[in-house]
Amino acid sequence: MTKATSSVTPSASADTEGPSAAQLIDAKIAGLDDWRGTTLARVRRIIQQADPAVVETVKWRGVPVWEHDGILCTGEIYARAVKMTFAKGAALADPAGLFNASLTGTTRRAIDLHEGETINATALKALIRAAVAANVAATTAKTPPARRRTATKTPADTRAAAPTSRPRTPRR
Repeated sequence: MTKATSSVTPSASADTEGPSAAQLIDAKIAGLDDWRGTTLARVRRIIQQADPAVVETVKWRGVPVWEHDGILCTGEIYARAVKMTFAKGAALADPAGLFNASLTGTTRRAIDLHEGETINATALKALIRAAVAANVAATTAKTPPARRRTATKTPADTRAAAPTSRPRTPRR
């Protein structure tokens, strides 16, 4: 039985061959010589400004993905829209009302960006930061707490230190 290979390409890969995820995303943006390339490049800059620790990957046959303790969002390209799908968007507060697609889902939410629309960078950065916080909280909740060391017992706390009337026999 053979193991399936992943289509994930890490952004910094010292031990893998081929272009990095960042290079693949650069090529995707360069290959889009219309408003969609400009929009995807702007979205990418906003994400990187909102979370400098974000990791870029490429999945699902070339879809840019931004991750921090899990998937934050994807950047899908369609003929009439650049779609940012937030993996845990339904759990995020959206006071600016950026989400305008996939609103009935129980997990994901999306933002469809169309030609000529401006991006509210401040609101999008806040949404990215909220997604990071949600992922970090979920990761922290899954991590078992560190084992605490118990206090060292003093001789007065142990039975062996208490005087006995008869000697104990060793266990075998």
